[in-house]
Amino acid sequence: MVKIPKVKLGSQGLEVSALGLGCMGMSDVYGPPKPEPDMINLIHHAIDSGVTFLDTSDVYGPHTNELLLGKALKEGVRGKMELATKFGIKYENGNYEVYGDPTYVRAACEASLKRLQTDCIDLYYQHRIDTRLPIEITMGEMKKLVEEGKIKYIGLSEASASTIRRAHAVHPITAVQLEWSLWSRDVEQDIIPTCRELGIGIVAYSPLGRGFLSLGPQMAENLADGDFRQSLPRFQVENLENNRKLYERVTAIAAKKGCTPSQLALAWVHHQGNDVVPIPGTTKIENLQQNIGALSVKLTTEDMAELESIASDDATKGDRYMDGFPTYLKSDTPPLSSWKP
Repeated sequence: MVKIPKVKLGSQGLEVSALGLGCMGMSDVYGPPKPEPDMINLIHHAIDSGVTFLDTSDVYGPHTNELLLGKALKEGVRGKMELATKFGIKYENGNYEVYGDPTYVRAACEASLKRLQTDCIDLYYQHRIDTRLPIEITMGEMKKLVEEGKIKYIGLSEASASTIRRAHAVHPITAVQLEWSLWSRDVEQDIIPTCRELGIGIVAYSPLGRGFLSLGPQMAENLADGDFRQSLPRFQVENLENNRKLYERVTAIAAKKGCTPSQLALAWVHHQGNDVVPIPGTTKIENLQQNIGALSVKLTTEDMAELESIASDDATKGDRYMDGFPTYLKSDTPPLSSWKP
């Protein structure tokens, strides 16, 4: 069995497993919710295997994913793992709304603590940035939550470099969560260098391209009704044929390395540095074991160069999200000097 090392995430003291577990798909984002007993068993298996860094959010479900983790972690398990959750997105009547005002931040944290059945969240992210108010206002309330012991460390998700800098000046940011994989490399230009300059850890979500780098077009063509990925541009017919080429090239290199395409794609993320922790999601123990196996895949300088040559910025067709969905590209906030409460 592969021994999963612990790594320092950021420069504030948080240590997590070098491989995390994204729990979103256990609820209803990728099709119908999975059977609760099976998911609790999967979570326990992950922790027993050394995957102790679990990632959720109040919007997954909404709320049902946190409730699931609360049930899974109450049986003497909580002290063995590092728990990350998020606030900032409300999903109501088919629409997403982003909130970052202090009253909402505090209420969201209290609600998450209750659902998770814990008295402290290890890493609390602002899931999306509320561009209606200065980031300093949101961060000020998160800083108070740290001081009160309700959260240990602060994170941001899908934040621009300038927003990260401004937030970090209010209270040190421990981690920035962003999409980073062989088919999403735009963050390498500005955000990754900013995080490294400031000593901020990097948590890579969707390191397997939302499953595409595991199974290719076959996965995209067999999505369940209600699967969020059905609405994403990269999974549309007009883009799939191009994106198939990337998958086929990854598959060919994986065959030479004696691993699966998903292990190769995950190994590429691991090889970006000790400050990067990928959090692939899964609902199956066999896939979890395969992801753990990626830690044993060693990539040479030549391997990395070959992978990066086939996965250049324009190798993937289609945007990451549908039009209007909040991402780091539109996450700058007004200056603090303009704020009138």
